[in-house]
Amino acid sequence: MEVRKIVVVVEEVEVARTAMVWALHNVLRYGDLVTLLHVFPANRKKLRLLRLKGFQLALSFKDICVHSFPNTKIEIVVTEGDEEGGRITDFTRQIGASTLVAGLHDQSFLYRLAMAHKNIANNFNCKVLAIKEPTSPLTSRPTLSDSITSMDFSQIDISTLSSGFAAG
Repeated sequence: MEVRKIVVVVEEVEVARTAMVWALHNVLRYGDLVTLLHVFPANRKKLRLLRLKGFQLALSFKDICVHSFPNTKIEIVVTEGDEEGGRITDFTRQIGASTLVAGLHDQSFLYRLAMAHKNIANNFNCKVLAIKEPTSPLTSRPTLSDSITSMDFSQIDISTLSSGFAAG
């Protein structure tokens, strides 16, 4: 069986953790390689601090992986980039990833890419899974994701799925 390379975007939003947990339970196969990718903005004055914070964040994601799937092959990549989406795109293409998993939120790089390019699927050369956090009926309000209807990436709304494996 071929080893698949799955890239998970590491961000400081809860939906990013939810996306990773969802992928662990629904995409990951034995022998797959999971790359936890964190991209921080270029800032020469805070370079060291941003890299350290990114690595600590990625380690917290790794802890979730190891706890859920102890034999998972995991690598961490923390890198800087002026345009978060461009760096993520370049990295997934460079390593030949089969799947990119990202949390979908109002500030998501996927929205910025979708606005800039008609067909963002060609940018990645892999399957893109954008996981959307379920909204509570009490706090439900229109978001950017509700107003964009023609995206070229898979959007998975996990509100209808069992939340027994959601990070929390």
